[in-house]
Amino acid sequence: MKFPIPLPVRVPSFIKWWHPNGYIWDRPSQEKTLYLTFDDGPIVEVTEWVLDTLSRKRNPDNSPILASFFCIGDNVRRHPNIFNTILDAGHSVGNHTYNHLKGWLTETDDYIKNTHLAELEMSKATQVGVQSLNYPMFRPPYGRIKKRQARALQKQGYHIIMYRTVAYDWDKNTSPEQCLKNIIRKAKSGDIIVFHDSVKAFKNMQYALPRAIDYFLEKGYSFKKLEY
Repeated sequence: MKFPIPLPVRVPSFIKWWHPNGYIWDRPSQEKTLYLTFDDGPIVEVTEWVLDTLSRKRNPDNSPILASFFCIGDNVRRHPNIFNTILDAGHSVGNHTYNHLKGWLTETDDYIKNTHLAELEMSKATQVGVQSLNYPMFRPPYGRIKKRQARALQKQGYHIIMYRTVAYDWDKNTSPEQCLKNIIRKAKSGDIIVFHDSVKAFKNMQYALPRAIDYFLEKGYSFKKLEY
């Protein structure tokens, strides 16, 4: 995955101030809580590995570690069983468009239609309405979305979920060790953290994700899913 401009590992506060449009970057709290999110799935083997890894660990209060998966509609179409496994495990899901569109390079009407296609696939996969899945949440691919696109989605009830800490697991120039350092050195309580359950990110994520979870569990943190 290539971004139009380099992203900092931790999104600085002034970026939030520049986007006073209801985008959600983090969930500040006095509690030691982090929010793991995964973009681009569901993918055979990769998403399944993530689900297995999360299921093997527990929060300090012995509750399950839950996360949020922002799914590409076409991948849901290809792998509906994995999508349902995500939900059956208690995780939350969100919309990541049908084809991983670049918002800055896409007309607003086309962007909204593509998002609706993803929404439809999720509903077809579960045979229930979107509202019954306890979303809509939407994350723009590449973290780039036009204000007009965001406003249109928000009017339809979507929450625009961004992120505060980026693992850089997809980047071929980032080593597995550096990927881990990106998270443990930069993530703070309340952060929404981004990994990718994609083939491209798998090697780095396999190394960094379980070690990052263990690191923060030892420090008394809990991992929760996003819900709106």
